[in-house]
This record gives sequence, structure tokens and C-alpha cells, in this order.
Amino acid sequence: MSELSIKIRIADRDYPMRVAPQEEERLRMAGRLLGERIKEFREQYGIQDKQDLLAMIALSTMADSLKVSKEKDGTDAALTERLARLDELLSGVVLG
Repeated sequence: MSELSIKIRIADRDYPMRVAPQEEERLRMAGRLLGERIKEFREQYGIQDKQDLLAMIALSTMADSLKVSKEKDGTDAALTERLARLDELLSGVVLG
């Protein structure tokens, strides 16, 4: 598999990466979104230190990820329960 050499700019620093072609767009988008979050946090909290900004964004992103994961688990459980009820209903149906 061929890889691309790209650079992603984060907090005024370039980070060289080797990525699969199908991953390039996703990583570039992530870099742009991270840049936007840095700007938002800088303006919202008045923080100038890049390490502090990145740490706060990492914490916020991880908290969001945990929330989404928990919501997904709840959705999966509800769906499993509904499918089990549907299976019970269908098993009682006599065809013919």
C-alpha cells in the first residue's frame, strides 16, 4: 500500500505524517477542526499558552467522546431489547 507524506499544522507547528491515501482527507479535516477549537478556546477563555489550550481541548474532546460512547451503549441496549420483543412477536406468528 502506498503512503502519502503530509504535514498537519497544529498550534503553529508542522507535524509530518505518513498516511494512507484514504486517510488524508480525514486527518486534514481533523487538523482544521483542531485549529478552529484552539481559536475558540483562546477567545472564550483568554488562554494564550498553547500547551494549556491543547490540554483543555484534549480534555473536552475526551469528555465528548465518553458521552457519545455512553449514549451509543444506551441506544444499542434499547435496540437489542426492541429486537428481542419483535423476535418474540414473530415467533408467535403461524404462517400458512
